[in-house]
Order: sequence, then C-alpha cells, then structure tokens
Amino acid sequence: MADGDAGLRRRKKLNAENLSSGKEPKKAANEIDKKTEKTLETNTFWLTRIVLLRYIGFIYFVAFLVALHQNKQLCGQHGLIPAQKFLKRIQTESKGSTLELFTRVPSLVWLIDYENSLDSFLDYTAWAGLALSLFVIVVGGANWFIMLALWTLYHSIVNVGSTWYGFGWESQILETGFLATFLCPVWNLRPVPEDTPTSKIVIWGFRWLIFRIMIGAGLIKIRGDQCWRDLTCMNYHYETQPVPNPLSYFMHQSPEIFHKFETLTNHFVELVVPWFLIGPRRLCMIGGAIQILFQVVLIISGNLSFLNWLTIVPSLACFDDASLRWMFSGRAGSVKDRVYRLQGRANQQLKVGSYIRWVFNISLGGLIAYLSIPVVQNLLSPRQAMNTSFDPLRIVNTYGAFGSVTKERTEVIFQGTYDNPHEPSARWEEYEFKCKPGNITRRPCLISPYHYRLDWLLWFAAFQNYQYNPWLVHLAVKLMSNDPGAESLISHNPFHDRDPPKYIRVEHYRYIFTKIGSKDARLGRWWKRSHVGNYLPPISLDSVKAFMKNMDYEYPRIRRRKKH
Repeated sequence: MADGDAGLRRRKKLNAENLSSGKEPKKAANEIDKKTEKTLETNTFWLTRIVLLRYIGFIYFVAFLVALHQNKQLCGQHGLIPAQKFLKRIQTESKGSTLELFTRVPSLVWLIDYENSLDSFLDYTAWAGLALSLFVIVVGGANWFIMLALWTLYHSIVNVGSTWYGFGWESQILETGFLATFLCPVWNLRPVPEDTPTSKIVIWGFRWLIFRIMIGAGLIKIRGDQCWRDLTCMNYHYETQPVPNPLSYFMHQSPEIFHKFETLTNHFVELVVPWFLIGPRRLCMIGGAIQILFQVVLIISGNLSFLNWLTIVPSLACFDDASLRWMFSGRAGSVKDRVYRLQGRANQQLKVGSYIRWVFNISLGGLIAYLSIPVVQNLLSPRQAMNTSFDPLRIVNTYGAFGSVTKERTEVIFQGTYDNPHEPSARWEEYEFKCKPGNITRRPCLISPYHYRLDWLLWFAAFQNYQYNPWLVHLAVKLMSNDPGAESLISHNPFHDRDPPKYIRVEHYRYIFTKIGSKDARLGRWWKRSHVGNYLPPISLDSVKAFMKNMDYEYPRIRRRKKH
C-alpha cells in the first residue's frame, strides 16, 4: 500500500509546501498540475483508452445512424433488395441447422421471424446501437458487454445488408470494434478502472491493424493501375471519386506537378510510414501523427463515408498517456490526476485477476497472430485481393483502396415522363439524388462521415449495365409509383405531389468539372456533361410485370392524386 500511495503522498507534500509558503490555493493547484504533467509516465495507456473508446463510440454512432435512416428502404421487407430473400436461401441451403446459419451469416436476425418482422428488427438494432454508442461517447468508458453488444448489433446489420454493405470499411469497423472490446474491463464502466490497465497486446493489435490497412492500400496501388506508377492517378481522382465534395472541384485543378507530388506522398505514407509504427516510441508517434494527418487530408478532399474517420482509430494507439496528457485537465480528482496516482502503483503486487487477464491477453494475441497468417500471405501474393475476410466473424481482414482509378466520370440519370417515350417531343423530367452529381449547377455536397449508400452504388452501376444491377430497375419501378421509401432516398422527385410518371428511363452521361474562372463557372455550373447513350430503355409498370415476378419483388400500387 505504501508503494501504491506514493504518487498521492508526493502531491500532498507539494500541496503542503505551497500552502506553508503562503501561496494561493489556485496558484498552488496550477503548480501541482504542472508537476503532474512533468511526471506523467510514458508507456501506459489509461488516457489512450478513453480517447480510443470515445472515438470508436462516435464511429459506431454514425454507422448506426446511417442504418436507421436507410436500411428499411434498402434491405427491409419492401426494400430495393429485400433481405428476406437472401435469408430464406441461406436457411434452405443450411437445411435448418442453427449452427450453420450463424456460421454462414452471423446475425441476430435468425432469432426472429424475419419474414414478418425484418423492418422492426432493423429499426430496433439501429436504435440499440445508437443508445450504446452514445453512452460510450459520454462516459468515455465501457465494459465487455457493451462493446460486444455494439459489435454483435453491427455484425447483424452488415450480414443482412448484403450488397449495400459490401464495402471494405464494414469489415474494418467490425475488426476495430472487436479489438476495442478488450481494451475494457469485464464489468467496470469507469473511464479509469483502477484494477484493469489497458492491455498492451490490444494496443499492438491496433498498430498491426493500421499497418495492414496502409501497407495493403499501398501494395494494391503499386500492383494495380499503371497511373500509380507513372504518378498520374491524382490527375483524375478528385473528379472521378465516388462522391466529390466542393474542395474536390478546386483540388482537381491543381498543377500537374502538385498531383505528382500528391501521388509520391501517398506512396510514402502507405508504403514507408507504416514501418515507423513498429519502431521506438518517438518514431511510432511520428508515424501515427502522419497517418492521422493523411486521413484528415482525405476527409477534406472527398466524401468517402466514415472510412477515413475510422482509419484514424488505430493510429491513436501510437500515443501513450504522456503524449495525450494535453487533452485532459490535471485538476485534483480529474481523470489525469487518477492516472498519475495509478502510475505510482506500477510495482504493486499482482492479484489473481491480473494473472487471468495476462493469460487472456496472451491468448488474444495468439488468436490475432493465427488469423493474420492468410492476411500476410495475401499481402505477399502478386495476386493480392483487397477488402477480403478470411473468417466469418471478420476479426482479422485484409484491406486496400483505389487499386485502380477511373479516368472518366459517368453518371446514370433517372428521368420520368407522362408522354409517349418514343416521341422526340416527350418532356422528360429528372430525379435528383442526395449527393451524387446530377444537376450541373448544384454544388457538390459535403456529408462525410455520413454516407448515402444508394448514391455510392449508383457510382458503381454507371460502370456496368442494368442487367448486372436488377435493384436499379426495381428503384425505377418504385419511382413510378411515388413510393415513399424510395422518395426518402433521393433529394428531388419532380413528380412529388403529382401523379407518378407513366414511363421512366435511365440515361448515361459523362461529367467533367468546369474550369475555374470559365464562362460555365461564372454561370454557376460546377459540371459539364455530355450524353453517352441510353442506359435503361423506357419502362412502364405494365412492361415490368414479368421482371417483378421473376425477381419475386412486390408489384407496386399506383398512388395517384385525387382530382377535385
């Protein structure tokens, strides 16, 4: 106990000395704070855990908010890709084996009557995730049960979402959330649980995660598109990325020498800096700071969902208590004050619970190492795959981004009409989506870390054809009935409060940014577009009856306005 109270006695002694010298209590407290900051030790991670948990809580909150607002319309019972069809197929193939169901598709959805209660499940799961993540943000602490609940809830959504959740950041948030669980004590909810120091194995697990993310991204670029090797990829990236933001417009028009510098910097950050993370403390901190700065630049330059916000998380594990002390107040009784006192107990005799945690953490490290074997093999392979999971729970995954960069931007534009679609005089009116380019005078949106999943998938659809994306035809059908769910996914329905159109078609356009200072720019145009061709020929509700039946989609009811 004498060793355990050493830090406290030092503070009391300093306080007594200041008071005996006649100093004011406030001034004395300031001197104590300065003394605390000077003596806060390195290589402990009490404060790091608080920062990590709050930040992870924020990421979870955004992810569950996106799920709450969009999941029913995308994968609900009446969604664009109803999940119950996929679940029914899995259940048939598994022949009723509960274990196989959970192994193939880990989700709580198997515990409910998903054919009738899927929408309620999606809503309740999202609301529960929002509540728990908000708790973690506010408190700055959590336990195994809260973090495992968040991980399980998001797993349940991801595995039901199928196509809409087929992005690399879904696996990344699951791996991050799994590691974050073991930052915490089993029961205790305090931000500074005195008997549970932050596991250094988990801290190294986070560093291993950011190492793999960046190395994977760097290698896939070098092995992929030629433009990454000849330093021209950034000539195209800002204009052709999935959802540009206003700054993308200006960054695209930087001089070519600057774009080459950007590409070289990208290679340095993704292929060289990750090795800093396994170096000495100071080098590791430099590496972590560079990675965070790099992600901030990416956040500023485009709307890449919460991917870059999420990638900051493991970089925070490069910083210990001494390096993060500036983020916390040092007043008596504060979090930093408690950490200062706990550091004085470093040599305290271990209890039985400490040995149990030590054995568990070693086992966790062994599990991560074992699951990393196929990941490392994939990184070393000339046929490297990106954003791939090698286990159904997505505990350790391989990552990568922008292995190739598109050189031209094309968009699919939905149009509706009341007229004969084959007549040149037919008047077509355009639908506008939440964030993807459409109206050439509309300013690019700024939404990160929020994410519009439909807009993102429409970017991919423009590279393919509608036969490859039957959900796109389903969207057109829903728009022909002014379906409220479909309307909530777009920003402007020209037929809102009117009878729905008799026909809808989808046209293919090429988009390029206007030049700064050009006549188009002065007229308020952010984009110039040229017609490429027809993407989906005009369809009516009568013409898609066979399609709807074949896909087992619900045929819509036409909502027409009453005539007075």
